Amino acid sequence: MDGGARAVRSDSALTRRQYRAGHGAGMRPDLFATAAALRSLQPQAVHGTVTGLGGLAITLEGLGPLAAIGDRLRLEPPSGAPVLAEIAAFRDGRAEAIALGPINGLSAGARAVLAPRPALPVSDAWLGRVLDPMGVPMDGQPPPARGALPRATHAPAPPAGQRARLGPRLALGVRALDLFAPVRQGQRLGLFAASGVGKSTLMAMLAGGVAADVIVFALVGERGRELREFIEDDLGPERLAKSVVICATSDAAAPMRREAAYAAMTVAEHFRDQGRQVLLLMDSVTRFALALREIGLAVREPPATRGYPPSVFTELPRLLERAGPGPDGCGGAITALFTVLVEGDDHDEPVADAVRGILDGHVVLDRRIAEGGRYPPVDVLRSLSRTAPGVLDAHERPLVQEARRLLSTYAEVKDLVRLGAYRVGHDPQADQAVRLAPAIEQVLAQAKGEPSDPDQAFGALVAALAEA
Repeated sequence: MDGGARAVRSDSALTRRQYRAGHGAGMRPDLFATAAALRSLQPQAVHGTVTGLGGLAITLEGLGPLAAIGDRLRLEPPSGAPVLAEIAAFRDGRAEAIALGPINGLSAGARAVLAPRPALPVSDAWLGRVLDPMGVPMDGQPPPARGALPRATHAPAPPAGQRARLGPRLALGVRALDLFAPVRQGQRLGLFAASGVGKSTLMAMLAGGVAADVIVFALVGERGRELREFIEDDLGPERLAKSVVICATSDAAAPMRREAAYAAMTVAEHFRDQGRQVLLLMDSVTRFALALREIGLAVREPPATRGYPPSVFTELPRLLERAGPGPDGCGGAITALFTVLVEGDDHDEPVADAVRGILDGHVVLDRRIAEGGRYPPVDVLRSLSRTAPGVLDAHERPLVQEARRLLSTYAEVKDLVRLGAYRVGHDPQADQAVRLAPAIEQVLAQAKGEPSDPDQAFGALVAALAEA
C-alpha cells in the first residue's frame, strides 16, 4: 500500500507539472481527478480512550494496530491543557503509556490522539541556547530556527564496521587526566563519584579546557536552582556561545529526564555529521537509568538487579554507543564524558558496573581525597583510560608507570607515616615513595580556571620525580 501511495503521488506530481506546462493533452483524465481527490482528503487522526490511571501508568483502549512502542500521544482532558504521553507497553490488548508532564485534570474517558514520534529540528541556531528535551527554550528567548530535516531522537549507532578510528590525543586541560587517563578524539570516558565530591566542578574544568568546535551539555535530573549557576558561573558567555544545553530538572517526569539524554545525543550527532569535533558532557547517566527504572516499574516490568528492570541495561548501551567517531568520511567525532553517581560510594553497584564495561575508560573521584583538600579529587590508581597505550609517547609512558608505582607504595605506608610508626631505611622503595609522593600530589592539584596542557603536565611530573 505504501509503495502504491508513493506511485500515485509521483504520477500525480508528474501530471500536474505537465498540465501546468500545457502538455497535459493525451494524458488520462482520471489521473487528474484522482490526484485532485487525494489532495482534498483531510488526514484522519488515530485516537483512543483513556480507561485507567494508576501511578505513572495510563491505560488506553481503541488505538488499534497502528500504535507502537515509543509512539507519542496527545491526551485531551475534558478541561485543561493537553498532556503528552508515550506508549511504553501493551498488555491484554490495551496500551500503557507514561505521561511526559503532570496529569492533573486527566480522567478516564479522555481522548488520546496519536502524535508524531519524537524528532528534533536541530540547526546552528541552537548554539548558545538552553532548551528542554522537546526543543522548547528554557532561557526566555524565542524558539531557535528549525533545521531543514528533523532528526529522530531514538536512532541507532553508526554501524560498527563502518565507524572511523579514534582521532589524536585530546588535551583535557586537567593535569590528573592528561597524565593518568589520557583521551583521544571520539573516546567515551566515565566520571564515577558519589554525591558532593566534585563532579560538576570537574565538568566545568573540562568544558573550559577541551578544544572542541561544539559543546553539548545534557543535564539529566539536575537541581532547578543550579541551572543558572552552572550557565552563568561555570560556563560563561564565551563558552555558552558554542554550546547547546539540554536540561530536564529533577521535578520533570521520568520520560522527560530520559529524553534529555537522547535529545543531547541527537544534537551532538547533528554537529558531528557536519564534520565538527563535539564534546558531549552528560550529568548523569545514573539519573538516566533511574528514569528508565521508573518507567519500567510503572508498566510492571519485573525488577531484576537491585530494583532495576532488565530494559535499563538494554537501553544503556543503545545510548552510550551512539557517541564516538562518525562513519568513515564524516570527519567529525563525539568525545563524550559521562558522570556516574555511585550510590553509597559503591563502585560495583549495577549501573556503575554496566557503564564501566561499555565505555573506553573511567575516572574515579574519591571522597577521602576531596576531604584532604586536593582538587580535583581524582584517584589516579583506580582510574584508567583504555586508549592510554596508544596515546602516551615513548618517553611519557615510563614516567606515568613510575608515578603510579610511587603513589601505590605510598598508599600502603601512609597510615604508618601518619602515626609516626614508619622508620626510614628499612625499604628503599618505600623511602622513595614517602619522599616523592607529596610532590606528585602537588602536580595533581589544580584550581578551577587554572590552565594546563599535556606538555606542561608532563614537565611538572618530571620535576616532581627529580626532587631529592
